[in-house]
Amino acid sequence: MLIGFPKENISSETRISILPALVKKYTNLGIKVGIEAGIGERLYIEDQQFAANGAEIFTDKNKLLSTADMVVRVKKSTTFEIALLKPNSVHISFLDPFNESDLISNFAAHSVNSISMEMIPRTTKAQKMDAISSQANLAGYAAVILASQHSPKAFPMMVTAAGTIDPSKVFIIGVGVAGLQAIATAKRLGARVEAFDMRKETEEQVKSLGARFVKIDLGETEQTKDGYAKALTSEQLAKQRQEMTKVCARSDIIITTAQVFGKRAPILITKEMIQQMQPGTVIIDMAVASGGNVEGSVLGEDVVINKVKIIGHDNLAGTIALHASQMYANNVYHLVEHFWDKEKVMFNVEDEDEIMQGCLLTLNGAIIHPKLKKEVTE
Repeated sequence: MLIGFPKENISSETRISILPALVKKYTNLGIKVGIEAGIGERLYIEDQQFAANGAEIFTDKNKLLSTADMVVRVKKSTTFEIALLKPNSVHISFLDPFNESDLISNFAAHSVNSISMEMIPRTTKAQKMDAISSQANLAGYAAVILASQHSPKAFPMMVTAAGTIDPSKVFIIGVGVAGLQAIATAKRLGARVEAFDMRKETEEQVKSLGARFVKIDLGETEQTKDGYAKALTSEQLAKQRQEMTKVCARSDIIITTAQVFGKRAPILITKEMIQQMQPGTVIIDMAVASGGNVEGSVLGEDVVINKVKIIGHDNLAGTIALHASQMYANNVYHLVEHFWDKEKVMFNVEDEDEIMQGCLLTLNGAIIHPKLKKEVTE
């Protein structure tokens, strides 16, 4: 069996799906590894480093795609590339399935068994495979570093002969994996940190990191069985914005992380709220790829509204691409290892394990994931 790792199609995607050290792990399972030439060049990893660990280097991407029994990458394949894949082969990557219905139908039409890394269940058993969490962790760190580069203020308090500098005030909205890492990073840099999440159980986590939890009584709030926040009602959103305006007005840096899985991100910061902020405030909208938490934020651009800079970086984890690649590649390896049948020398996509049932979208020429089948039917 050959597992292929092609280069990414998007020039802004700096992450890769394999590192040299993992090649040996795959070969130890009995899997041959094929690498597209130059896959690691942006990370200063030479082809020879992959070859030294047992990988075959393919100079022809199309040959790699049409030969491989399994294809692994960070982002989706193109329509042309899907047509090249072998029937009954496996494709693993981030697929954004709820916004890419044509892509998923294309996998089914070509009898390619597709696995979406976004759909890995958030369970203890699946932690090692959870790429959403691993990338969000790094993105939370990267968001704070990016904010520090754009803010006109230093993070820590400094007592100098020229006077005392007050610490920056950082407000984190959304205390998931990304939010917690953002809190920890901002605290390490010496900022005063406040954080809010509609899930009351996060208060203890915020306080354990040395930040202040902002309490806003929204009544009953819920989350999905996978740990994602459910959408608020319009009344709850209005009350949340009203109370957050006060905190935003005194903050130097604001980082928003709130997303609702499979749906557009909620608008948490309106233009009216931005009017109340101090000139020079920096906002990092970490949900910009799914519509954005900030009114006026633009995917992949920096926008200034009323002297407030709103940064809509589209690949925060990719700004620390080596470690992001290391974590993603390990997530994929653990997935492959978990479902690798040594006796039959095959990757078992028909396993009834809840992890496979959660992330497998297409099988044997059909869309099989219950949520996606419902979308197609409706």
